[in-house]
Formats: sequence, C-alpha cells, structure tokens
Amino acid sequence: MGSKSVVDMIEASSGVHFSGFHMNGLEARNTEMGYATTSTPENMHKQPFVIGVAGGAASGKTTVCDMIIQQLHDQRVVLVNQDSFYHNLSEGELARVHEYNFDHPDAFNTERLLQSMEKLRHGKAVDVPNYDFKSYKNNVFPARRVNPSDVIILEGILVFHDPRVRELMNMKIFVDTDADVRLARRIRRDTVEKGRDIATVLDQYSKFVKPAFDDFILPTKKYADIIIPRGGDNHVAIDLIVQHIRTKLGQHDLCKIYPNLYVIHSTFQIRGMHTLIRDSQTTKHDFVFYADRLIRLVVEHGLGHLPFTEKQVITPTGSVYTGVDFCKRLCGVSVIRSGESMENALRACCKGIKIGKILIHREGDNGQQLIYEKLPQDISERHVLLLDPILGTGNSAVHAISLLISKGVPESNIIFLNLISAPQGVHVVCKRFPRIKIVTSEIDIGLNEDFRVVPGMGEFGDRYFGTDDDDQQMSTPPFSSTTTV
Repeated sequence: MGSKSVVDMIEASSGVHFSGFHMNGLEARNTEMGYATTSTPENMHKQPFVIGVAGGAASGKTTVCDMIIQQLHDQRVVLVNQDSFYHNLSEGELARVHEYNFDHPDAFNTERLLQSMEKLRHGKAVDVPNYDFKSYKNNVFPARRVNPSDVIILEGILVFHDPRVRELMNMKIFVDTDADVRLARRIRRDTVEKGRDIATVLDQYSKFVKPAFDDFILPTKKYADIIIPRGGDNHVAIDLIVQHIRTKLGQHDLCKIYPNLYVIHSTFQIRGMHTLIRDSQTTKHDFVFYADRLIRLVVEHGLGHLPFTEKQVITPTGSVYTGVDFCKRLCGVSVIRSGESMENALRACCKGIKIGKILIHREGDNGQQLIYEKLPQDISERHVLLLDPILGTGNSAVHAISLLISKGVPESNIIFLNLISAPQGVHVVCKRFPRIKIVTSEIDIGLNEDFRVVPGMGEFGDRYFGTDDDDQQMSTPPFSSTTTV
C-alpha cells in the first residue's frame, strides 16, 4: 500500500455521500472493480421523497403545496396534480356534463397516475396530461414533461383513496378547512377561472361535491400523517413539515422506506475508521482497534433507542437536575462468532449485562441450521440487543430474530446492531419484522455473486479474531493505533 497521508485519505473520503452509499458513478465503479452486484442498475438511483396532499375541494391544498415548494428552494421539487388524470368524457357524458360527478373516484384514471408515479420514483421522466376543464379532454393541450426530482408532491382530493397510491407516499398531509370556507372559495374559483355561473356551482356542490366529500374524501383523513387546519394560513405547520422533509432528504434512501432503520450520522472520524477496517492491508491489531471504536459508537446509538423513565437527582450544588433513568431490563445476544466481537463494547456500556449466544451454521446462502443457543431464562421480559457486525442476505438475521420471538421476546423489544448492512438484507429483515429496530454505521452497495457484501470488509470474524492466516499484512498501517482519527 502506498504511503498516503492522513489528509490525503480524509480528502479522498470527503465527497458527497449518504453514509457511504455512493450513487453517482456506481455502475462504472462496480465494473472497474469487478463487482457483480445483485442489484439491477434501474434500482440504483436516489429514491425521491413522495408527499401526498389531500383534502376537500378548495381546502387550500395548492397553497400548501406552493408554500412547501417555495421553502424547499434548494431541492428539486415537482408537483403532480391528480386533476391531470381525469378521464376524457364521452359524447354522451359531455351532453349531460352537469350530471357528471367529478368528485367520484371513478372519475380519475388511477392506473395512468400509478404508472406515471412509478416512473418518477424510478428516475424516469414522464409526460403528465394537461386536462382542459372547458372541453373535459386531456389531449387539447400538450402534455407537461415532468422530470425526476428529489421531492415529488402528489396533490388531489382523492390521492389517499386508493391504497396503491398511498403506498407510494413517504408523507401524507390532509388539509382540513371549514366547509363554509371551501364553498366560498369554490364559488369564487369556478366563476372566475372556469366561467361557470353561481347557480350551476351551487347545484353541483349540493349534488356531488358535498356528498362525495362525506363519502370518499373525509374518510381518508384517517390515513394522514399530518393534518393541517386552516390550510395555507397555518405557517407553523408548514414550517415544521419543511424541516421534517429536509431531515429526511439528508438520510439514506432506505431510512425513508423503513422508519425502523437507523444509520448513525457519518463524520470524517467514522469515514476514516471505515477506511481502515475495510483496507485489506490493515494489520489485525489496528483492525481490532478501529473496529472496536466503531462498535462502541453503534452500541451507544442503539442504547439511545431504549425506553427511559424520568428521574430527578440532587447535584453537588444542591440543585435539582431532571434527567432520565436507564432501562434496567436489558440483555445482549451475540450471533457466534462475529457477534462476539461486539460483546466487550456492550459490557463497557452496560455494567454486568447478561449476554446470550446463538450459533447458526450456514450451508451456502439458502441453508441455515441452528446449532446452539443459550439465552437468559427471563429473556421474554427484557429488551434485547442482537449483535452481528455484518447484515448481508438477512437470512441468518431472520433465523436469529425468529428464535428470539419464539422465546417470547416482543418484536418491538429487539434492537439489531451491526457495523455494515447490505440493502438486500435490510429489505429482508425490515419487511419480515417491521417493528424491530436496526442500527448500523454504514449501508453498502449490495451483494456480489457469492452473496458477499461489497465493498464490505471481508470475513469479519477471521480478521477480528486473527484466523485469516494472512502473514502478508503491513507491519505499519497508514494510521497507527495511537493516531487520533
């Protein structure tokens, strides 16, 4: 290995990244390095943050969307209106247009809406229809080209009605405005913008708009993550929403999909330590030293997800300090043998903690066999920190978690701690056990044809416990074990 300086190595790792999961140039790097990842190229893109905004007609949905877009000026944001996906009216329907219910779910071409949203979510541009409310056709005006963006806002009265559409959303907002205000706004909008007379607007409201709101729109309010009273007049609510979106945009894509996945905040310290333990030329002594430091960070972060109780103490100055008391009913479970490397860090943080063992023998990627388990007798009454430094395919993790659940441990009481995770393993574990928590320090690119994590760090257990029989390692790594990284 060359004699790179500390500064050179830190600069090399300081590019824009999401906890180590680089997206730009990924395919080229995989080809160059000879990685045959199991993820297809079309899936290797940055997932957008999809926001659904629903509510009654004239409730202020568009105003809310405009304010969100204005405040997210430093992000690429696109707005998709459900109104663009109205069906074209037939000649018979046009002859009786005043009897047509535009607020009914059947009035929308939901299949086309789903196709357009799926393309945008997968990084493809779409042509969204431009519906003409005078001719009731979507082919009068040219379609609007919508490019993939960081944030997609889907706005419409019934965007929460179809469960397939709801499933696409990372955040669901319902704009709740008084019925009298909505009616006044509708009269003003339809008479000015759509050229309708007041009598027609009121007739349509009493026949279709109000019944449809009661039957189809209002019931979807229960699906909302956030309800905004007063619409665009509620600046506090919109500010909070924008702050939340910005936080989510800074997370790894998988954290947007799985709220039970936590990637510790990446710093140059963490990147530098990852650089060392991933380097094949790092000596065992330094591999263990920096792996232990990273493990300690993961354990500390994992402990932060345990429940707590408020506690007051008297300080040496005689003052009252209101803090929290640690969770008392806790134990660790290590997956032999790599998971045993995390036990010292757990013991250093939790004095006298009980630690159980699980040994799972793997024959190929598809075969697992439980060989040994020794767990605390009262484990069903404890919160469990499951220890395994690598989450690859997720099969062994599923086996271990299933065993804990069979012993009576509630799924929500399990926190799975690891150093690196492959996206495939995250998908497998989070979909199978949506109530456990996964805490990791980095999410890697994927798995190669041998089901090994890439770029990864090799066989962690062999490198940590010195059973890799590699005598060719450097005697002095780029950072000595006494260097502060």
